[in-house]
Amino acid sequence: MTPEKLQSIAFKWFETFNNKELDKLLSLYDDEAIHYSPKLKMYKPESEGLVAGKEALREWWKDAFERLPSLNYKVKSLTANGDRVFMEYTRTVTGETDLQVAEVLDIKEGKIIASRAYHG
Repeated sequence: MTPEKLQSIAFKWFETFNNKELDKLLSLYDDEAIHYSPKLKMYKPESEGLVAGKEALREWWKDAFERLPSLNYKVKSLTANGDRVFMEYTRTVTGETDLQVAEVLDIKEGKIIASRAYHG
């Protein structure tokens, strides 16, 4: 995939996430996609920070959107090449300190097959 196509998927990811359009967000993912997040590990320790499949992603993000209605990601930078997008963004939630996040999206045939978030 071209870097431009990879970046367009990443920008769509931010748009759908920030608008809390769960079905549109999930449409960017492969059915068997995996996601790792330190926040997931913190809130659901039994997961060890990892969820697999769209239904698990749906449950995780639905819970996050309900718990944190002001949750928003502000893009700082995107770098795309090969089959990967590296994203840096600021996580904002009313009443919480802003959090700097780096996230990697692995993309195959136009769908996200894996994502990994790292918090600073």
